Amino acid sequence: MATEENNSRVKMDTTTRTVADDFSERIAAERTKNRIVELGPLLIMFALIIVLSVFVRGFFTWNNLAGLLQQIATPLVLAMGLTFVLLLGSIDLSLEGVMGFAGSIVALLVLNTKNSFNLGVLGILIAITAGTLFGIVSGVLHTRLKIPSFMVTFGMGSAITGFGILSYRGIPASVNDPMFAHFAGGTFFGMPLLTWFALVIFFIALSIERYTAFGRRLYAIGENEAVVRATGIDVDRIKVMVFAWSAFCSSVAGIFGAIKLNIGQVIISNGFLFSTITAVVVGGTSLVGGSGGVVQSLVGVVIVTMIQDSMILLGVNAYVQPAVQGMIVIAAVSLTVARGKKIIFK
Repeated sequence: MATEENNSRVKMDTTTRTVADDFSERIAAERTKNRIVELGPLLIMFALIIVLSVFVRGFFTWNNLAGLLQQIATPLVLAMGLTFVLLLGSIDLSLEGVMGFAGSIVALLVLNTKNSFNLGVLGILIAITAGTLFGIVSGVLHTRLKIPSFMVTFGMGSAITGFGILSYRGIPASVNDPMFAHFAGGTFFGMPLLTWFALVIFFIALSIERYTAFGRRLYAIGENEAVVRATGIDVDRIKVMVFAWSAFCSSVAGIFGAIKLNIGQVIISNGFLFSTITAVVVGGTSLVGGSGGVVQSLVGVVIVTMIQDSMILLGVNAYVQPAVQGMIVIAAVSLTVARGKKIIFK
């Protein structure tokens, strides 16, 4: 009897050690995969800098680098808003609509060719607030009516675009405000002012993500929303705040667009939705939520902007460029999405 008991204990210990070893190996493999996903875009960025500097004439020149810094400003701000939404496992397709609306409204509130308004900074704040309110509405509709985020934001984006066109009645206003001209061409320590403003938004987003309970809850909701709800956390309130933040960033980007083009109309946002999604996903933020972050999105923005810039320098056909972006998105998604485990876009 004693011998049989000893043999049984040995078998149980062996089985336990085997299960524990398997579990440890899986955890180690998962951590290795996560490190690759996190470091991969950064390594790609440095490799691109080297390759493009060698093979693309004019890439590594001061004028081109200054242009890159200017180009990064708008997509970086947009990416900061979209990153938080994707961390939830949701999507915001109203990005272009809010951006175009805010750009249209601000042109009518500062010194312009269409009316007598000259509100200056107050006009900028009003435009940003109006755009942010649309984000709150999207968040409320998504959480209260239980409509998938891509449906709500797609509809809201179309509606907001219509409101933007109605605001200037089809004839956009040109901006005469000298403040806009200063922001458009001004620099600080050699870097464009708009890029500095974009970096301010980036550090605000980084602080929220890394150092607040709100930021930690974004990851938890994206990973397992049901568990977070079971703990008593108001998930719906967090979602509304995230969509408001995304709309805020889109509104700021709309102001940037009006500053750059010196005009306010909804088409200033054309093409930014796809390029922003591309940048965020390429940076390593997962479409199913729970992984990634604003630092990864910054890297993604730099990568996508450099690729776009190099294609222009190489004279690549403008119609081919979106196709290249599409292939990049497919490749990035295939690496970041754990297929079959989660539903993309809640």
